[in-house]
Amino acid sequence: MVRRIDLIPSSIKLSLALAFDLFALFIAFYFSYIIRLGFDNIEISLKENLAFVAVASSTLALFYAFDVYNSVVRFFNAKAFLRIQLLLIAASFIFYLSSFFVDAFVPRSVPIVFLVLASIQIAGVRALVGLISTKRLFDQREGVVIYGASSAGRQLVHALSQGTKYQPLAFLDEKKRYVGRRVLGLKIHPHQDIAKLIKKHGQFKVLIAIPQVDPIRLKQIVAQIEPHALELLIVPDMSDIVSGKRSIDELREVSVDELLGRKPVEPIAELLSANITDKIVMVSGAGGSIGKELCRQIVLNNPKELILLDVSEALLYEIHQELSELLAESNNPLHVEPLIGNVQNGMLMTHIFNKHNVQTIYHAAAYKHVPMVENNVIAGVTNNVLGTYEIAQAAIYCEVETFVLISTDKAVRPTNVMGATKRLAELVLQGFAKKDHNTRFVMVRFGNVLGSSGSVVPLFKKQIKRGGPITITHPDIIRYFMTIPEAAQLVIQAGAMGTGGDVFVLDMGSPVKIVDLAYKMTHLMGLTIKDDANPLGDIVIEYSGLRPGEKLYEELLIGDNPKETQHQRILTASERSLHHSDVAKIIDHLKDAMRDEDEAKIRQILIDAPLDYQPTVNESVKVNTDTDTDTGTETLEEVKPASHLKLVVN
Repeated sequence: MVRRIDLIPSSIKLSLALAFDLFALFIAFYFSYIIRLGFDNIEISLKENLAFVAVASSTLALFYAFDVYNSVVRFFNAKAFLRIQLLLIAASFIFYLSSFFVDAFVPRSVPIVFLVLASIQIAGVRALVGLISTKRLFDQREGVVIYGASSAGRQLVHALSQGTKYQPLAFLDEKKRYVGRRVLGLKIHPHQDIAKLIKKHGQFKVLIAIPQVDPIRLKQIVAQIEPHALELLIVPDMSDIVSGKRSIDELREVSVDELLGRKPVEPIAELLSANITDKIVMVSGAGGSIGKELCRQIVLNNPKELILLDVSEALLYEIHQELSELLAESNNPLHVEPLIGNVQNGMLMTHIFNKHNVQTIYHAAAYKHVPMVENNVIAGVTNNVLGTYEIAQAAIYCEVETFVLISTDKAVRPTNVMGATKRLAELVLQGFAKKDHNTRFVMVRFGNVLGSSGSVVPLFKKQIKRGGPITITHPDIIRYFMTIPEAAQLVIQAGAMGTGGDVFVLDMGSPVKIVDLAYKMTHLMGLTIKDDANPLGDIVIEYSGLRPGEKLYEELLIGDNPKETQHQRILTASERSLHHSDVAKIIDHLKDAMRDEDEAKIRQILIDAPLDYQPTVNESVKVNTDTDTDTGTETLEEVKPASHLKLVVN
């Protein structure tokens, strides 16, 4: 209906408005005499009719001059009402003066009655049309409750009121001085009233209007709202609003890292800059999730030159374009060199290091997906073990100052090929560290990062949006999560510590049960899980079965003697290592088995090596390569978080 009215030509709408106002003035003018004099005594002469012409023409002229007819009636508000009232007061004054100019009979009370009648018809009808239109838009708009009745919340109400998407219903706020009061016509409720609001209004969205909210506080707010299965959105950061990059009503979804509420620790500037500032830095695997973020963080710490190395041309192009645009925007003259290459090619690595005089290497090139590597053993060993061996040898030969290996929690007592290859890669570097050379080798071990390629989070979100099912391998799986930016920052800082051969582990925070994560993500998208307790839910969870070689729990330490460092979220581990000659023998055996393409022999070599590798194979388990939830094969009773792990995560 509103859309059809919008399509009427402006000239026709103006004619209709003029006709209505003229008719309203006619009724107000002559009825004011009837009310004052009564039907029996009223006598309207030519002079009074001339007075009407003067009043009507001057009123319509004033309306036109003061843009009354340019206002959209359905958005009629108090300001427009006041404008019309002032103009009608002026018209009433003209009515009174007509008694002098045309000698009309105008009793003193008649202009007052005229003002009241004209106001009811002209201003009142416009207000009624606006109210009806608003009601119709209300029926079409989606109801929202705004969390936060402060300045940002009030600004959001104003912004939403001008749009056609959301209809503010109420405020939520925890400040006792606000609760029970009204702001902009909306009542302020405590969060305990959410159930009452749902009963009154049905399902609605909750918009968090607290810019730059503390992560811990946001986690508390999410915990209050999430059980009610209401979709949750949040206003942009205040810095983006002030700078004009985004408006306050450009709402976004609550990210999973905000859901988990992990508060970042301020980095130590000296550690960030130690291996980067004024140095020539290379990132292998620069196109991967961790590699990209390392590059972004490195650029912020002013290297002399940054070299991007990746075997994928497409991923390399993507990160190079991103960095180029970033540098151009900030007028940063840093040279970024994209190089296509495979770390398994030792001669190429030596050529690159010599040509560019590389001083620091962050080695993030690896195959990481457990099911993929489990089904591609030769490729996994070639890239993760031999690739590390070759690039490390080249680094020693070219006297690279620092070599940092990105490792994984799956290297600790591995139960899969990927974890075994990463543990062997650690032993390779520890063996090299014992030799006489000028390169310092450092290993940084951490667990899952939110939003990385194959991560459970985007997969769950995709599954929820398409209506399910959500696929999880086991109901008891727990994992530790960290954001990609925090992981990259901690890797850089850990890489600046140690003397050589050190293994650093990152504090991954509190564990998260994957099934609980699925429930929370579903609830925050306004849906519910369909289970025995809620048979009418929206999304089903399907348990696909444990995959070969995976754990229910991951560990970060092999020994029980972690030591604190100068950074509160970085610990160092003193773990057993091998002499380089022993590592070289294992590498030679692997090369022989790979030449024979003997996967069984390769697996046996990994089992026999001092990696604590105990593969778990369950033929009845359904292998699901679509879900990277990092699930395991042991039962809940068999594998529990090691006691020393508490030192890492508390």
